[in-house]
Amino acid sequence: MRELKDIMPLEDFDWSSIGKKKNVYSKDEQETLTEAYANTFSQLAEQQVVEGVIVAKTDREVVINIGFKSDGIIPISEIRYNPDFKVGDKIEVYVESQEDAGGQLVLSHKKALILRSWDRVNNAFDTQEIINGYVKSRTKGGLIVDIYGIEAFLPGSQIDVKPIRDYDIYVDKIMEFKVVKINHEYKNVVVSHKALIEDEIESQKAEIIASLEKGQVLEGIVKNITSYGVFIDLGGVDGLIHITDLSWGRINHPEEIVELDQKINVVILDFDESKKRIALGLKQLTPHPWDALSEDLKVGDKVKGKVVVIADYGAFVEIVPGVEGLIHVTEMSWSQHLRTAHDFLKIGDELEAVILTLDRDERKMSLGIKQLIPDPWTDIVNKYPVASKHEAVVRNFTNFGIFVELEEGVDGLIHISDLSWSKKIKHPAEFTKVGEKIQVVVLEVDVDSRRLSLGHKQLEENPWDVFETIFTINSIHKGTIMNTSDKGGATVSLPYGVEAFCPKSQLIKEDKSNANVDEQLDFKVIEFSKDNKKIVVSHSKTWQVEEPKEDRKASTEEKTMKKLNENLEKTTLGDLDVLANLKEEMTKNEQE
Repeated sequence: MRELKDIMPLEDFDWSSIGKKKNVYSKDEQETLTEAYANTFSQLAEQQVVEGVIVAKTDREVVINIGFKSDGIIPISEIRYNPDFKVGDKIEVYVESQEDAGGQLVLSHKKALILRSWDRVNNAFDTQEIINGYVKSRTKGGLIVDIYGIEAFLPGSQIDVKPIRDYDIYVDKIMEFKVVKINHEYKNVVVSHKALIEDEIESQKAEIIASLEKGQVLEGIVKNITSYGVFIDLGGVDGLIHITDLSWGRINHPEEIVELDQKINVVILDFDESKKRIALGLKQLTPHPWDALSEDLKVGDKVKGKVVVIADYGAFVEIVPGVEGLIHVTEMSWSQHLRTAHDFLKIGDELEAVILTLDRDERKMSLGIKQLIPDPWTDIVNKYPVASKHEAVVRNFTNFGIFVELEEGVDGLIHISDLSWSKKIKHPAEFTKVGEKIQVVVLEVDVDSRRLSLGHKQLEENPWDVFETIFTINSIHKGTIMNTSDKGGATVSLPYGVEAFCPKSQLIKEDKSNANVDEQLDFKVIEFSKDNKKIVVSHSKTWQVEEPKEDRKASTEEKTMKKLNENLEKTTLGDLDVLANLKEEMTKNEQE
């Protein structure tokens, strides 16, 4: 028996024929047949886009025939953007590989879309073609849409013509879009669904506006609420109800009257076909409250209401919604001094008032609240008789005096001259402060002008009656120089708080120097006036020695006689009579 190592293999043995029937073709014939068979398939190159036909479709995958020796498979997710794809439809695919490790043809519809998508997107943008897209997810400010495999942005404002409050309801849906913006540098695409609706609405608007008439009543839906009004959808065209046309009464915000998505009837007030603006009204569907106001209501009646507006000059009170009356600030209190309505009332206050005027034609009403309390001036003479003493509150100052309030509605004036007997007050603010209490005496009552003249210094006796006995002429007192004036002279403080005036010429001291501020010196009274409350003093006269009046008189006569004798020597006989008369007159004066 031969060993295996001695057996030699046949050089022309065909290993591929093992297990097969006897091949009746020669090698050349077989190569020819193989080439002919291969030519029956499409010429396929990898990494190219080809067109195929959907031959099968399941929940997970799609089988595509591209005319190759085997079919390819793509995931069902790659055609989700178009649920209308069905068996027999043509579809573009990208050949990734003719044969993978398992001998399978590898295709991708998504990559085919990406290669062609930018051309399609640009073409859709240029032609304003309507395209389908799959809403993948929500993002900040809008939605992400898959278009031909490209992620595009759908802004929230471009979803619909009406504001969208819930974006999630659009996720995982197929929608129609228009490409409105492309950024080639950043490969960004912006689409709009609203643009499709607007095109349709524009044609509807033209028809609706053409059929509108002023006064026409329509049903609409509250589309949007702002601080200034409400937008109403009238079925393809929007109108605005201004806040002032929502209610006859005052409101702070339209939300007090309507709510979103509410169906309401509105009346057309005005419209502009060119600008396509429609002004609507809601309150006009109900009668004006003034027309429904009771005919029995008249001047002098009491009414109840609520403060709705306050200004410095007064407050508006709503009697019924749409009917308001003005309470002027002068009708809030019997007081005469200036105040604002904010001192008496605030918004929201409920009160009772008296009708002062009523004009139904002009729809105006004035009210008062001070009329509900007695007028304090009715019995003013008995309540505040002349010379009676009272306590008052300082309200404000003027250059000439102080206005005080004795009670609500009763004011009086203290003139600056009636504040103090002794002090010279330049401005009332030096004497007291606003809000402080002050004691007063009634000096005069003017009922017609509703004025009281008051005094404060009259609470005490006039000290000048006493000063007249103390600061007599030529009496000397210690005094302190308080200040000097530019015009000359100084103010001197004397005992008992009395101030006096010292002329500049009388400030010279014995050493011939001038007295200075804050120096304490002796002063002699040289003038005193009780009526004018004036004292004039002199320091110089306290040290100057005065000649007696008799000596001064004799000296004067001596000088006169000397002059006379000198003249006698020069006179002629014709002048003797004149001289005699002069001497006689002088002798008479001396005797007197």
